[in-house]
Amino acid sequence: MSPAHHDTYGEANTEAEISHDHGGASHGSIKGYVTGFVLAVILTAIPFWLVMDRPIASPQITALLVVAFAAVQIVVHMIYFLHMDPRSEGGWTFMALIFTFIVLVIAVSGTLWVMYHMNANMMPVHDMGGS
Repeated sequence: MSPAHHDTYGEANTEAEISHDHGGASHGSIKGYVTGFVLAVILTAIPFWLVMDRPIASPQITALLVVAFAAVQIVVHMIYFLHMDPRSEGGWTFMALIFTFIVLVIAVSGTLWVMYHMNANMMPVHDMGGS
């Protein structure tokens, strides 16, 4: 490298260029991954048992419990495997998650509202046969 090039562009192998810093991303430990795996297995096995053995007579309560276990499992996966917590990347991943949740709630609730009230928005059916 010529001295003029060096003066213009700086050193080719500066510390910033070869840094292995991942922008504040946290890496999990073996203990964290094993904990997440054990929790995921437990949160899968319990709903499986609830559905297969039917210890609760009401299918609605069973379905509600399965959905609750699924929600907890989503949180476990986000924390232990995706490393999404309020501290990672200055809180921006958590803010993006909250925004995604808000948009999802708006979309689902709007869809359900439209589907529920669709009958009121339909034209009345007339007999096309003519007799």
